[in-house]
Amino acid sequence: MKGRCVLLLTAILCVARLATAQTCPVTYTIVNSWSGGFQAGISITNTGTTAINGWTLEWTFPGNQQIGQLWGGNLTSQGQNITVTSLSWDASIPAGASMNSVGFTATGTAATPTAFLLNGVACGSSGGGNPPPTPTGVTATPGNDQVTLSWSASAGAVSYNVERSTTSGGPYTTVATPTATRFTDTNVTNGITYFYVVEAANLAGPSPNSVQVSATPAGSIPNVTVTINPANTQHISPWIYGINAGSIPNLPKVTLTRLGGNRWTAYNWTTNASNAGSDFNYQSDNFLSSSTVAGEAVRPAIASDIAGGMATMMTVQLQGLVSADEKGPVSIANPPDLARFDQVVDRKSTVSTAPFTTTPLTTGPVFMDEFAWAMDQKFPGVGIFGASSATPTFVDLDNEPELWNTTHLEVQGSTAITPQAYITRTLTLSQALKNQFPNMVIFGPVHYGFLGIYNWQTQLSATPTGANWFADLYFQALSSASATYGRPLVDVYDFHWYPEDYDSNSLRVTSMTSSTLTDAQMQLVVQAPRNLWDSTFTDPGNSNPWVNQVLGNAPIQILPRLKAKIAAEFPSMKLSISEYEAGGFNNIAGTVAQADELGIFATQGLFAAMFWPPGGTFDYSLAGFRAYRNFDGSNSNFGDTLLQSTSSNVQNVVVYASKDSTNPSRVVFVAINRTSSAQLTAINGVPLSGTAHMYQITAGTAQGQSPITPVAVGQTAVSGSALTLTLPAYSVTTIDVH
Repeated sequence: MKGRCVLLLTAILCVARLATAQTCPVTYTIVNSWSGGFQAGISITNTGTTAINGWTLEWTFPGNQQIGQLWGGNLTSQGQNITVTSLSWDASIPAGASMNSVGFTATGTAATPTAFLLNGVACGSSGGGNPPPTPTGVTATPGNDQVTLSWSASAGAVSYNVERSTTSGGPYTTVATPTATRFTDTNVTNGITYFYVVEAANLAGPSPNSVQVSATPAGSIPNVTVTINPANTQHISPWIYGINAGSIPNLPKVTLTRLGGNRWTAYNWTTNASNAGSDFNYQSDNFLSSSTVAGEAVRPAIASDIAGGMATMMTVQLQGLVSADEKGPVSIANPPDLARFDQVVDRKSTVSTAPFTTTPLTTGPVFMDEFAWAMDQKFPGVGIFGASSATPTFVDLDNEPELWNTTHLEVQGSTAITPQAYITRTLTLSQALKNQFPNMVIFGPVHYGFLGIYNWQTQLSATPTGANWFADLYFQALSSASATYGRPLVDVYDFHWYPEDYDSNSLRVTSMTSSTLTDAQMQLVVQAPRNLWDSTFTDPGNSNPWVNQVLGNAPIQILPRLKAKIAAEFPSMKLSISEYEAGGFNNIAGTVAQADELGIFATQGLFAAMFWPPGGTFDYSLAGFRAYRNFDGSNSNFGDTLLQSTSSNVQNVVVYASKDSTNPSRVVFVAINRTSSAQLTAINGVPLSGTAHMYQITAGTAQGQSPITPVAVGQTAVSGSALTLTLPAYSVTTIDVH
């Protein structure tokens, strides 16, 4: 049952699968070598009885080797960790045949890897090391047509073999080889008792079997139990239900709109000119507003939001140059062309004795403190930047600064701004703004994504667990400067989050726009939000988990990581995600993921979050908002106080629970099933009284709807502290108890 792997030659490695009798030989040959480099070739022989249709080969170089050019496959690499996936013409390897089309040249000393992963299966030399210890803590939990197994991690394990029998003591059949310490067996029948053992495996082979456990699935047993703790509560910020402004059909009941993105970096408020940057020919034009009245790209949005009871996020310019004209494309031959741009000055009084005005000069320096002052003046008596406003205007400090040297080459040039230079500019601009409006809520740095947070797009030598991320430098600098100034200079740490999850063909979830997705693709979409918080989630379905790899192959859990840094370095700081998408925009998976992200934002205590509308259609994503906002068509919303909830199987089902401060007897749940099968779910722990009104979004209810909205599916009288219901496959169910 266990394969053997033999080292053939110094530079040729033949490897075999550890977990089953089917082997997966990989031959790695050093073709040529020279001082500082070498050439190697790889072949895969299919010694099994069925064809291999698509392959992914992974290995780790033993030293500082770096691939320069590779042929015969798609290459992704992160340091020493290499992943090669098949091309369309070499993806199929018939039984008994070999694929030998992959080769590459590399820098460094010629060396042979000691092990490979072929389609997720560990392969390597049997010449050294020991198998991992036997898994302990194995449990089997029965459910409705399923058994969920879990166990403690075994040191040094690459994967695990889950084996099953209907007879105590075996013989056992392998039913799964997961890399995680949890597996749900859905290929079972209610009423039959199943016996399980688990082995841990690595390159040296498998461990002995674990202690046998057993379970009998049954229809009356809940698949998932969710426990609510009504004593553990926290306020839900109203601003997590935000969206980036644009022409959006069937807009749900959002609470905040953002005027942000690449277009706003070079926006000149005195003329309303802006530059598209790399989005469109580095063109300066009147795209944001054709008005010649100062600030008219911003004022109408604030006015509309105030009238609608909403908040606004406006962008102020930090890069340093803004469009001086609307004359079309700007040359990037020798940027910046200062004839086409005006200088930004944070504080007008540093260069002029003239008072602030709402009708500024349209040539010469553009003043940021005057920009904020003029916007406030356009709404007399409102105090748009005031702390007590029900419809406040927040301020974002520009957009994605670590990418300016590519997205805004026309003003930044090819040299990226350094972390320290950026922080210095932040402190200067935020002081200028706070001098005018002490209670203004300022957001920054508005990162483009993970590497901005981590190492400022590789400029810093950050380490996964060190206090040496860009975020650490930022918090420490702000803490010191804010203490000197007498109040926080930046109030909200803001970043963008687009999941780095890819299917087996390297298609990113944010590019999954089809209405028809495979179940594997749907699972990528619905599980990806767990990267925001889950300390156990390592994204096993992701074909390119490079963020996990940067973090030492650890869970990403970006929000808890940032919250820990904030608590240690600048405790007054809040968190915001001013751009995000979940993917699956035209599929029920997109609804499930979007609803989950809103629940995560509430649970993790975000101050604000704003969905970025993708190109094309995306009503399935907007439906996720409607599970929380106006879910009954009569303006009923999720509550404003979160109740702690714990799911027995967060991979399958999660439930977000809330109370309503204006109606203490009301409880609202949003229950999410992210599996392809119905889940009998028990919700326990919170006192319930009255009637549970249920509204649901499924693939079936969404069919033919425009816009997609929750459908009333019935009501039932409730009492006590328990509620059990069946959640359909891939569904979002809102339960309003009052």
